[in-house]
Amino acid sequence: MAMQSASAPLYEKISLKNDAKRAVEVFILFLLASLLAYRLVHLADHGLEWQVALVCESWFTFVWVLVVSTKWSPVSYKTYPQRILQRITELPPVDVFVTTADSQLEPPIITVNTVLSLMAVDYPAHKLACYVSDDGCSLLTFYSLMEAAEFAKLWVPFCKKYNIQLRAPFRYFAGDAATLSSEDCSMEFQQARDTMRDEYEKLSRKIEDASQGSVPSDFTGEFAAFSNVERSNHPSIIKIIVENKEGHPDELPHLIYISREKLPKHPHHYKAGAMNVLTRVSGLMTNAPFMLNVDCDMYANNPQIVLHALCLLLGTKHERDCAFVQCPQIFYEGLRDDPFGNQMVVLFKYLGRGIVGIQGPLYGGTGCFHRRKVIYGSWPDDVKTENSSLTSKGESTKEKSLNGFGSSKQLINSAAYAPRGNSDHPKDLASSLEAAIHVSSCTYEYNTDWGEEIGWMYGSATEDVLTGLAIHTKGWRTLYCSPNPPAFLGCAPSGGPTSMTQQKRWATGLLEILVSKKSPIYGTLFMQLHFRQCLAYLWILTWALRSIPEFLYALLAAHCIIINSHFLPKGQEPAILIPAAIFIIYNLYCLSEYLMTGLSMRAWWNNQRMQRITSACAWSFGVLSVVLKLLGLSETVFEVTKKDQSASSDGTGTELGRFTFDESPIFVPGTALLLVHLTAIVAMLLGLRPQASGNNGSGLGEVVCTVWVVLCFWPFFRGLFGKGKYGIPSTTIVKGAILAIAVVCLSRFTSTS
Repeated sequence: MAMQSASAPLYEKISLKNDAKRAVEVFILFLLASLLAYRLVHLADHGLEWQVALVCESWFTFVWVLVVSTKWSPVSYKTYPQRILQRITELPPVDVFVTTADSQLEPPIITVNTVLSLMAVDYPAHKLACYVSDDGCSLLTFYSLMEAAEFAKLWVPFCKKYNIQLRAPFRYFAGDAATLSSEDCSMEFQQARDTMRDEYEKLSRKIEDASQGSVPSDFTGEFAAFSNVERSNHPSIIKIIVENKEGHPDELPHLIYISREKLPKHPHHYKAGAMNVLTRVSGLMTNAPFMLNVDCDMYANNPQIVLHALCLLLGTKHERDCAFVQCPQIFYEGLRDDPFGNQMVVLFKYLGRGIVGIQGPLYGGTGCFHRRKVIYGSWPDDVKTENSSLTSKGESTKEKSLNGFGSSKQLINSAAYAPRGNSDHPKDLASSLEAAIHVSSCTYEYNTDWGEEIGWMYGSATEDVLTGLAIHTKGWRTLYCSPNPPAFLGCAPSGGPTSMTQQKRWATGLLEILVSKKSPIYGTLFMQLHFRQCLAYLWILTWALRSIPEFLYALLAAHCIIINSHFLPKGQEPAILIPAAIFIIYNLYCLSEYLMTGLSMRAWWNNQRMQRITSACAWSFGVLSVVLKLLGLSETVFEVTKKDQSASSDGTGTELGRFTFDESPIFVPGTALLLVHLTAIVAMLLGLRPQASGNNGSGLGEVVCTVWVVLCFWPFFRGLFGKGKYGIPSTTIVKGAILAIAVVCLSRFTSTS
């Protein structure tokens, strides 16, 4: 039996093809092509509205081609962590990166829980090192980690002794632990659990008190480095909070705090820059061949996740088939029926797993296990010999690597072990501190390949997708890890402003990639990016651009009602069945995906309306940001989204999940679009429209479209009359009204000219 399990594969690839879904997708594509053909045949018989509709529907057809291609061959992987323990005598080291940037928007108690869950995973402690990057240089964050390290001395042994499954304390103590974990009910266990609860409450109180201003202010000892520091102007601070000096597997993993140097007028490259500093510092201190990066709010929910990932990383026949292992982003305590449309359950299940079946999943920025040598710029076809240094496209380039990695000889020496998967590093972490501070300085990357050929890529607010694209472009494949229970759980943004800020940042960063020299089109034409993988990237990179045709198409119905024209075939024409069939079949198709995922019809509707709101508001501002950047008028800014331990904190009772607003101009387009459609409805009801020529007036199709848009923007309709955070600010309403009046006047002008 042992021999059989030793020869068994570490993972299994499972095809998830569904012929019925494929047939519906192809039929929708056929209907879209038929509608375009009909419009082209009758193009000379209609005016501007028909032409605009043709352009928009051509774009929608193109997007649907991308969707069908991406979904065509979905795949999942099943891993067997028990087999890896039988097959491998010594597990490889793993460096864990946790990133935080703002102690106000990302409260340290959230970061602490994530760190504690990672320190307690089922993996030998002497093989783990946890690095926390604090880009806010917060004394509060450092103090919280110091206190958490003391609590970890009790928490980690408790979790492993009693096989606790939920190893983030705030989640463990929030529910019925006995039903959530494979625990015993002995008196000893109950006493240990009560002790842990008391200790965690003490830790929480200390951090809460510190956040209220009681952080140690004498700046002595470990806190001396934080004296007279500013968030954007301070030297590098690296602190070894916990060190497993003896290398015992049953003690605590290393815990290192890092706040890289910040100086005015020096580019910091946001999260990508922080990740590159983590890579260099960890390369000097522990130099593990594998690296896991998680956001500060994504705690380890499956204690065996490292073993699951290693099944994929070590189980492939060829390393080129697994550059990194991506886990899906799943959220805890999400509001019922996903009112803000940001839990992305259906997206990950269908489109996400479809991409897995091509060249592999996109890098999602968190919950991802990397090969260090891939991050260091290795190519799949690199030749690895005992005496080789770093290589590029199969050729040893030792001299180039010296220039590419910077001036630190210690870093170059440690990087030389990356192609072989070794982790040669000093036993004493403190001996690397001086070199670590050097490689975390602002000026270290000057005249190097960091951010261009090595590490996390610069040039986009979505550094994760850009970095993953660079890896796929070299010909690497990637794998997907979705164990049960889920690997990591995080908190989804709550409220309108937070959701829109996140979507705007994503749309901006993705469009930056599309218009850059690192576009997937270039990668397919001149490098090794697979064609269908290119299409998958284009689907996500064009999110921002989708706002333009979707906004115009949403305006068409109101425009036609205002000037008494039409852009859809008339009711008596058989061709009206084509757009009607597209509308009905597409929505039923989307609804079926939600129902098959276990979600409700209300969740489907919430996601549909939020898609329209996101496109009109957040994505349109993403386009504006990139246009201003290309014109040299402004630079894009990385905006950190607010994190909450509970996603359900935004309101109570009947207000729970209700859309919220603030004074941001991001809500102006949505407000204007709603006001235009309300104006069209009023004009139709009061007969304030010009007389239609012949049989060319607006019909039932335009009315249905207008009502549909109003229903999609119903949160904005309520916001017109709401108060406080549930009401649209008066300045936004005024700006939206001015824009709406301009659109109505333009419609009138085009109808008379």
